[in-house]
Amino acid sequence: MECQTVYLKVAGMKPLPDRFSAGAWASAAAVLERWLARRGRLDALLEEAGRKWPVGGPGLPLAVTGQEAAQASGPATSLVAALAARQERARCQHLLYGAVRHLGRINAALETVISQPPRARLQAVLLLAGFELLEAGAEPSGEGQAAKIVHHAVGQAKTLLSPPEARLVNAVLRKLPATPGFHAATPAPAAGAAELARFFSHPEWLIRRWLAQFGADATQRLLRWNQTPPPVYARWRSAATPPPIPAPADGPTDRGGTVGAGGVVAGIQPPAFLQPTSWAGVYVVPAGNWPEIERLLAGGALYLQDPATMIAPELLDPKAGETVVDLCAAPGGKSLVLADLLEERGRRAGLGTGAGTVVAVDLADVRRIGRLKENLARARTTGVILVQADVLQLSSRLLKEHHLPGAFSAILLDVPCSNTGVMRHRVDVKWRLREADIAKHAGQQLALLSAAARFVAPGGRLVYSTCSLESEENEEVVEAFLRGAGGRFSLEQTRHRRPWEDDCDGAGAFLLRKNAQLKT
Repeated sequence: MECQTVYLKVAGMKPLPDRFSAGAWASAAAVLERWLARRGRLDALLEEAGRKWPVGGPGLPLAVTGQEAAQASGPATSLVAALAARQERARCQHLLYGAVRHLGRINAALETVISQPPRARLQAVLLLAGFELLEAGAEPSGEGQAAKIVHHAVGQAKTLLSPPEARLVNAVLRKLPATPGFHAATPAPAAGAAELARFFSHPEWLIRRWLAQFGADATQRLLRWNQTPPPVYARWRSAATPPPIPAPADGPTDRGGTVGAGGVVAGIQPPAFLQPTSWAGVYVVPAGNWPEIERLLAGGALYLQDPATMIAPELLDPKAGETVVDLCAAPGGKSLVLADLLEERGRRAGLGTGAGTVVAVDLADVRRIGRLKENLARARTTGVILVQADVLQLSSRLLKEHHLPGAFSAILLDVPCSNTGVMRHRVDVKWRLREADIAKHAGQQLALLSAAARFVAPGGRLVYSTCSLESEENEEVVEAFLRGAGGRFSLEQTRHRRPWEDDCDGAGAFLLRKNAQLKT
């Protein structure tokens, strides 16, 4: 049988080392191979790979500075080299996320020319090249961009795979663009779930749910949204009084700021390259300008954050001087929004450094707590208290050990969920999620909401929020909670963000208030 129609199991396959310098393409292949084998969280695998790869390669963190790169790899490494490394990492992530985003469509085409499932590394090579062919669009056979993509992929295969596998890659990729459905036209408005699943690379069961819940038009718009790489959003923190940021090494700035003690720039405004959006204080960060963005991020003036993450803190509406609790707080983006809202309102009330306090509660997990601490450190005039605990086991005794009361006037509970509202960012979620998971999440969410309610003071507010689009995790959880609360709580406001309507990630937030006549 011809090599392009059967996967050859051969001995002597080449090992793929943890560290290599073959560039973004090979780096993406390494991470994708590990993801195909483990099916864990793609962002965690990418972060893990970043720690293993040497400075100057695709694993170089996006926020590394030229000075840090020089310290890590010697005086020959310059800012230009650091910028080049960022570009390599960005290219690696683009390839990796693109292959996973379009996994279903590419695999369906591969199955028509390969009779047996390939091993993970061979599949990774075929998926990456398949994504590049899909991204390039239809090309005349043997000419143009498609031929260049095939040639490059075969060159990579000769390094990463065995000789027979490299020949298989060549044969398969030359056939792939002509396979039925690979370059298909967008499905008709009345297309069924099976056709939509193949074209938009989503599980068919999930599309059936969305068709029933949102209708055909909204579902197709949501699917197109999920398949589109997202822009980078950033929030300008407290735009009325921008915080200090690290100054460039040469001192003066080009935006009217002045250099003060400690090498900081005061009184700056958002730089012109940040693109305003319809959300106040939120900007799109365009490609380039990373040295400036680094300074803004390091100094706390800028925080990378999707607009949808702000609806829950804003719905809670923290008051000046209030102690606000953020349950399930990691990685801390919402905690920081709460701190900034308290600072703004404290400033208006003339409270100065007594603007309020944020109590952040999350599991004692090293990775989660590390990021949470990093974000909480960005709070300026707001007090911050970190409590490491499971919300289901949180007790008044533990709160007392942190010199906290047993009840609070404002609590935010952003629960773990199916993530169906953030699939544009978390491209692997749809392949890990199972239909039964949604009911499991809903049960856990109801338990967390009931546990959080124990710490709400009479007349206090409790915001329940998710980044799910599913009614089972939103309205149905809140309705079940209210039935069990026996009149102790009432629902005051509901807010939804739907990607096809609001042009941001999906989310749900519900403002509950405890009966003021009840005892704590």
